[in-house]
Amino acid sequence: MKTPKPFLTAAAIQLKHYLRRAERSFWLPFSAASLVMIFSIFTILSSAPGTYIDELGFTGDGDYVVIEDESEIKKPSIDKKTIQPGESLYNILTSNGLTPKDVDAIARQLKGSFSIRGFRPGQNYEIEKNSEGLFQRFTYFQDRAVTIHIERESESGNLKVRRDAKEYETRLAAIEGSVSKTLSSELAKKDRSGLMRPTRKLFAGRLDFKRDIKPGSEFRLLFEEKWLDDEFISTGKIIAAEISVNKKNYTAYRYTDSKGKTGYYDEKGNALEAPEKSAQFVQPCSYSRISSGYGYRVHPIRRTRHFHGGVDMAARSGTPVKAVADGTVIFRGSKGGAGNMVTLKHPGGYHSQYLHLSRYAPKAGNGSRVSQGEIIGYVGSTGSSTGPHLDFRMIHNGKPVNPLTALSASKPEQGLSRQEKNNLLAEISVLKTQLDNNRMLAAGPTKKHTPVM
Repeated sequence: MKTPKPFLTAAAIQLKHYLRRAERSFWLPFSAASLVMIFSIFTILSSAPGTYIDELGFTGDGDYVVIEDESEIKKPSIDKKTIQPGESLYNILTSNGLTPKDVDAIARQLKGSFSIRGFRPGQNYEIEKNSEGLFQRFTYFQDRAVTIHIERESESGNLKVRRDAKEYETRLAAIEGSVSKTLSSELAKKDRSGLMRPTRKLFAGRLDFKRDIKPGSEFRLLFEEKWLDDEFISTGKIIAAEISVNKKNYTAYRYTDSKGKTGYYDEKGNALEAPEKSAQFVQPCSYSRISSGYGYRVHPIRRTRHFHGGVDMAARSGTPVKAVADGTVIFRGSKGGAGNMVTLKHPGGYHSQYLHLSRYAPKAGNGSRVSQGEIIGYVGSTGSSTGPHLDFRMIHNGKPVNPLTALSASKPEQGLSRQEKNNLLAEISVLKTQLDNNRMLAAGPTKKHTPVM
């Protein structure tokens, strides 16, 4: 029996014969490539058993096979965060992948539906990113009723702004009580601190809340509230207010006339200053001429050009100087070049100042309340002055304004007609009844009140 040749020996003999034939062939230039191929086959065939590496790296039945499992789908991430001090909408969005150009486009869409003043520390927002970590949605919880969404459309990739708003329910509520410490603390006990500011404005010029309202003072308030799904949100307009101090009653009732004009009136139907309106002013004194106007001028003594924040009203020394509106004396004294002066604080963010006075009225002391037209001092020439005159000044929200402009704009409002006043008095009677029945409308953190129709 013929012994078979080993596999490697047979392969070598076949390779030898092939090379001899290749030498005699014109295909010799390609023999090198053929040789590479043959050696590759040779290498595979000559590999030891169990060392063959397949497409997935498997070399033998004793190997552990690593199975890659990517069946779990990557989900978008949602980060819930709180606005920190110093953070702005701009840097929140740009730090999460949006460009300044993107933010500018968003700002244009937000106009009219979002106020940047409301974007403040402590409010919550969410940032959603897709499975690749790219910006998908920004959700800002403006308050309990309004949510702002900035989201990227899946198809176009454009950024769109969407505003979701729930409807508030307006309810009528009432509270009453007796002051033990301050009115502010009493309102806080009833979880209605939001009423303090509008109440103070409503009675500005008539009541000094720090000085006049003492323990034992009584109050009754009828007002609107905003509710959302039986959850109290905030207080709204004051409809009626009554405060009793030392057995003297101060009242204010809201009324809208047939022309749609809304104001506040006392129980006799006399118009009061609405807190949102500017004061109505009268002339501070009788004068012959304006000797120096408002604005830049050459100072009559220093001969330098400077800004004059008032108007100089030339008048005889001793001419009475009157308060241009109801207010409180917050300064009375001598002040450098201004000489003897008085500063009054009025409702609506106004202050009035009276300079170079010869003397003061006895009742116009610091902290005292004065009525419109009440004498507070007398024309003089104290301080830096060339002759008797009143340097009259007005300030609105901290900035000087032309006093003559303010005075000329102050035209007394026409009173209500007889029929309109009768309607007003009838409305006041209804409001008083509602205050008397305040137990039905008692404000509370969860109690549902009467909806305003």
